[in-house]
Amino acid sequence: MTQQAPFTLPAQARTPDAVAIIGAGRMGTALAAALRGAGITVEGPLRRREAPSDHATHVLLCVPDAQIETAATTLRSHPGRLVGHTSAATTLAALIPHEAFSLHPLMTVTAEGAAFAGATAAVAGATERATQAAGELARRLGMQPVHIADADRAAYHAAACVASNFLVTLEGFAERLAASAGLERKPLAQLVRATVANWEQLGAELALTGPIARGDDATVACQRAAIAARLPGELELFDALTAATRRLAAATAVPT
Repeated sequence: MTQQAPFTLPAQARTPDAVAIIGAGRMGTALAAALRGAGITVEGPLRRREAPSDHATHVLLCVPDAQIETAATTLRSHPGRLVGHTSAATTLAALIPHEAFSLHPLMTVTAEGAAFAGATAAVAGATERATQAAGELARRLGMQPVHIADADRAAYHAAACVASNFLVTLEGFAERLAASAGLERKPLAQLVRATVANWEQLGAELALTGPIARGDDATVACQRAAIAARLPGELELFDALTAATRRLAAATAVPT
């Protein structure tokens, strides 16, 4: 993924008069509440077959990726109206023929809602006006907008999934293995928080610790034997992670 500088909102961008949210799932519901809390007039969240009023200057599609193009096609065009989506991977082409923008909060949204302030938001626009509007919406929610080009969206989304979804899968593996030794999840969570803090501050190369970083192959072999005996279905994952970690350790080794 191409590293992006923070998006700078031009001075002429203005707060939208009214935003219509289409899609009453977690994201749509959370965004509607947050935008209202930021003092913006909001319609919805509307169901997918409900049409926004002519007063809505911005329409934000918070629907599954596979339904964005259909929702955009069935949405009546309105002079001066901007139409956006909240997908991470979908390009602006899905919003043709509207003047399009995208706004993807780089965060998780649960059934309990979300606090958007402090998060990063990936934004893009088919025109300068649309890009400005996406940045303005992000900033009104307390988010830091960064521009992600259409050509980079798949890589951006993959990075987000590796950092978030794959981490949960990995911690599930660790939790099951720890449970086989009588250890609960909380001590592991404390270790994870410290590790993530080190990675954030130092980067992966300097944050790496443990037997692979030390070149302790005997300990790694003992770990593998324990996993083979207790969670044999996860052995392939352990081997893949071991190989990847060895590559990282080799890349960061100081030549003698």
